[in-house]
Amino acid sequence: MTRTLTLLLALTLGSAATAEQVTVFAAASLKTALDEIATAYEAASGDTVVLSYAGSSALARQIQQGAPAQVFVSANTAWMDVLQEDGLIAEDTRADLLANRLALVAHGPSAPVEITPDLDLVGMLGEGRLAMALVDAVPAGLYGKQALTTLDLWESVSGNVAQTDNVRAALALVSLGEAPFGVTYRTDALADPGVSIAGLFPEDSHDPITYPMAARTGQEALAQPFLTYLSSPEAAETFETHGFAVLGD
Repeated sequence: MTRTLTLLLALTLGSAATAEQVTVFAAASLKTALDEIATAYEAASGDTVVLSYAGSSALARQIQQGAPAQVFVSANTAWMDVLQEDGLIAEDTRADLLANRLALVAHGPSAPVEITPDLDLVGMLGEGRLAMALVDAVPAGLYGKQALTTLDLWESVSGNVAQTDNVRAALALVSLGEAPFGVTYRTDALADPGVSIAGLFPEDSHDPITYPMAARTGQEALAQPFLTYLSSPEAAETFETHGFAVLGD
């Protein structure tokens, strides 16, 4: 019996007789990979997945305000910690799913650069802006500000930053040529042919980029089949194809 057929049978037998709908709140950087995974899950299970993407901070606040999500996948552990402290996620369903890298992305083709304290980022920008997700709230912006600060680049470049609501919006500014450079995840750059990766930030310049997932408290029955699928070999293959590192136990 093939692995895919085994998974299909497990999903079918583990589901209710009628199809279910699971609402997933997920960090914007997951969109390309998670859209593909959700389609495969729907085909295997017969259930419907409703995906809502935004910055992790915005999604966490929506859950705090009672938004009807069954699953939350954050782009950092801090926002998941907030919800756990509020009793809004089922702690025993929480798991670290993925890791990512932080990248300096450029509009169109770009010569590679080494991101060190000696990088003349202001000079590279010229009259342009550095596109970043909200630097005091959205994980990609938090990681980016932390990295630039560690490298002693933040003070010089902070006045040239264009902030956006989420990392995909920052990516779009660069892709469209509205900003010559931006700070996004590596996976975002791989998803958009309008940008190139100028360089990767040193991993020790910022906290580890970790994506935890969990079920909303009281929604475990609806959430667990999809959480299980996110940890499956099939989903792992898709995540890796899109540039994520899959975290194991």
